[in-house]
Amino acid sequence: MSKDSNKTIVYSALEVANICGVVNQTAINWIRNGYLKAFSTPGGQYRIYLEDLVDFMKDRNMKIPTELLEASQQKKSISASILIVDDDRGLNQVVTKFIEKEIPDLNIFQAFDGFEAGAIMAEKKPNIILLDLDLPGVNGEDLFKKINASEEFGKPVVCVMTALKDETVLDRLKDNGVENFFIKPLNLVEISDTVKDLIKNL
Repeated sequence: MSKDSNKTIVYSALEVANICGVVNQTAINWIRNGYLKAFSTPGGQYRIYLEDLVDFMKDRNMKIPTELLEASQQKKSISASILIVDDDRGLNQVVTKFIEKEIPDLNIFQAFDGFEAGAIMAEKKPNIILLDLDLPGVNGEDLFKKINASEEFGKPVVCVMTALKDETVLDRLKDNGVENFFIKPLNLVEISDTVKDLIKNL
């Protein structure tokens, strides 16, 4: 296993074989047959990125060593980002600080109104958006639909926060693709656990 200056983790075919419990030639055959993504060094040696190895093993229900999963998760956290949108500055800050503590490598952006949220989404394209449905002057449902429909924002996963307990509204949002709801008062542990799960699936 080696790392470059950008902390890219790569493995040789022999290292992959040892991790997977097979002989070196089997790993080489996986690569040559297109089952396992790899690239060649100038010297003709195969190298495999961490993410490609983990994906390969997951697809085949192979047992993945804990250190591989942890390394893969850390890389995802470093590259992943979330936008927290809530006009309540105090609550926005509380949620931000809690997620910061629980997922220190996650890039976190904050917005306090719909306009600011739109600007950040267009520029930063966060992977996850934690959206207050009750922003003043903004129809939360319409904003979600706009985010979900537009390629401009990079198709993020949107999680909704709301004090509303209107089942009709929640059902409409579910029908439009919202899978994660957080009813105020918020359960911060539930939010951070959900964000961790979403990062794993990015």
